[in-house]
Amino acid sequence: QVQLVESGGGLVQAGGSLRLSCAVSGLTFSSLVMGWFRQTPGKEREFVAAISWNGGTTDYTYSVKGRFTISRDNANNTVYLQMNSLRPEDTSVYYCAARTGAWYRTRFTMHYEHWGQGTQVTVSS
Repeated sequence: QVQLVESGGGLVQAGGSLRLSCAVSGLTFSSLVMGWFRQTPGKEREFVAAISWNGGTTDYTYSVKGRFTISRDNANNTVYLQMNSLRPEDTSVYYCAARTGAWYRTRFTMHYEHWGQGTQVTVSS
């Protein structure tokens, strides 16, 4: 059974930091492209960051570059999103996602096969 379980969300003041984790089971983690997305009510789910199977390639949406860092631990089947200098506009439900296959169009939700349940991040001003 495939499971992606996010944790680490919460309430933080603007300028603060949070680290999200996503533990993966039921898949060969070291072969997966992993992504983080976020969604606020009434809006489409949007891309935040992605990382290749060995961590050698990463991609970020413009608004988080320099503030967020995606990383992975293949020994522990976990992907992380370190979020620094948080802003109120980062408030959202954050989802991790997994896809098998090549590094390809990683900013698009349709190319991910597995999703977590989401974790709420709230940034107060």
